Amino acid sequence: MIEQIREKIAQGQFEFTKHAVDQSILRRISVSELREAIADGEIIEDYPDDKYGPSCLIFGWTQAHRPLHIQCSHPSRPLIKIITLYEPSSEQWVDFKERKT
Repeated sequence: MIEQIREKIAQGQFEFTKHAVDQSILRRISVSELREAIADGEIIEDYPDDKYGPSCLIFGWTQAHRPLHIQCSHPSRPLIKIITLYEPSSEQWVDFKERKT
């Protein structure tokens, strides 16, 4: 599934929710950083029963070594929907991949 997401992102077949636009501005995350993190990323959580449709959480690094989490729709949609994106906190995540309990 990550390969299909990468392909759609690379081809520009994605859109942002209003929440994701707001968060990208607030957190100063550029579209190029989103692309970099997904190109290098891996799916760390899957949400097949998400209320707005199946989605997943991707963790990846930007070229500037910034860790990012991107929640997006599964690639079965014509466009990948970017639901939210943020820089994960080491206080809440182990190696940015596993939630701390």
